[in-house]
Amino acid sequence: MIPVSLVVPVYNERDNLEPLLREVAATLAGMEYEVIAVDDGSTDGSLRELQRLQASHGFLRVLELSPHAGQSAAFAAGIECARGNIVVTMDADGQNDPADVAGLLSVLEENPGLSAVVGYRIIRSDSRWKSLQSRVANSVRNWLTGDQIRDVGCSLKAMRRVSLLRLPRFDGMHRFYPTLIRLAGGLVAEAPVSHRPRKTGKSKYGMWNRASRALGDAIGVRWLGRRALHYTIREEAEQHASS
Repeated sequence: MIPVSLVVPVYNERDNLEPLLREVAATLAGMEYEVIAVDDGSTDGSLRELQRLQASHGFLRVLELSPHAGQSAAFAAGIECARGNIVVTMDADGQNDPADVAGLLSVLEENPGLSAVVGYRIIRSDSRWKSLQSRVANSVRNWLTGDQIRDVGCSLKAMRRVSLLRLPRFDGMHRFYPTLIRLAGGLVAEAPVSHRPRKTGKSKYGMWNRASRALGDAIGVRWLGRRALHYTIREEAEQHASS
């Protein structure tokens, strides 16, 4: 089995795809891995570009979602089709640095009891306004869910696939992977990662479409947390009568 599957949602990121795959190949050289690029109904030719790149990148698998279903659906589809027992999620816009993947994987390898290692961006390459939005969103989500995740918006995460397959699925769930894994009884660690400016293309999120949806999602996750089942199972040893 391939040990690591990188799942990358793609929505109108055509010009970022070849540079990203080139970096992945360079930084993960010597590792056994696959990249699952999930095209989410792109209209800029991203799917055709991915199909072209498959010829020169043997590690690349391409999934197509139709119609446009959103980032959570793209992550879920990639995780479902992954062949690796470790799933690494990252964005296609080039702002996540593939060089950070090895560090996240090392933390998982050194701590077998962990279900996931999630990145937090130590230096943001976004505008001050966008960084402020992110800090506010982190605070609100943590307040509602009772969790303490430093950077819920960072897509760069390394997670054991078995922990992801049992999570509830809903639009927006990718922002709550650490909290949902913990609610299911898993252990989650955080690790610093870098953040780079976007070179081409446009961000798919603005303040208002992110804030309203995130608030509703956080309330839903809070409800899940309050209704979660907590129990342990002990099987009694069978008693055998002596002859």
